[in-house]
Amino acid sequence: MRILFIGDIFGRPGRSVVKERLPSLVAQHSIDLVIANGENAAAGFGITPPLAEELFEMGIEVLTSGNHIWDKREIIDYFQSADGHPHSPARRLLRPANYPSGMPGTGVYEGQTRGKVPYAVLNLQGRVFMTSNDDPFRVADELLKGITPKVILVDIHAEATSEKIAMGWYLDGRVTAVIGTHTHVPTADERVLPNGTAYITDVGMSGPYDGVIGVRKELIINRFLTNMPTRFEAATGDARLSAVVIDCDENTGKARAIERLMAT
Repeated sequence: MRILFIGDIFGRPGRSVVKERLPSLVAQHSIDLVIANGENAAAGFGITPPLAEELFEMGIEVLTSGNHIWDKREIIDYFQSADGHPHSPARRLLRPANYPSGMPGTGVYEGQTRGKVPYAVLNLQGRVFMTSNDDPFRVADELLKGITPKVILVDIHAEATSEKIAMGWYLDGRVTAVIGTHTHVPTADERVLPNGTAYITDVGMSGPYDGVIGVRKELIINRFLTNMPTRFEAATGDARLSAVVIDCDENTGKARAIERLMAT
């Protein structure tokens, strides 16, 4: 089984490059399952229901998110629309599972590939230098007790590299892959850990690389020079798709390989 995980889709440039390159990447790498982090799809900040549906229509089966999931208020109604509707597309958009209980949405999705292979996606958010939510390590422990598929992918959306690396080691052998998101800069540490979990600290951003982590560079530079509040706007040029391909055994859930990709 081969899984394509696409890094944080940022604004229109990110959506456009994914739409353009996804079909060829799926064919070239014989992909069975496509997952992406979509929390920056709406001009870099949040995601709307129509944009989630647009990304699903491109062939992305599950969308993960992170700290920007609430930036667009209408996403709350989208989450709530799935209540009582197990096949609603809204169930395939996740928010971090370690947010306080009772919040809209869910942090886990279980489904089947087109080839009828069961899989699960778990979305977590870190706490170091970020909002203090529930402990993602212990939340992962509790949720894994109830997940039945062998193939399990974890998106750990976190600021600190140490927290993401620790999560990789903590879950090694219990999940298929631990994929880091949030910092928008791809790291070169992809590997399969000793007990069969594929890992990368940050898969990177799918969006405009002529800015500063997706935002127009002149706005960010001015913020550093003046320390004055600035309304951030998405950059537009040099769009690239950052992703990883994970090869795993569908019967055991163990990863065999992880490959980093960047498509322009």
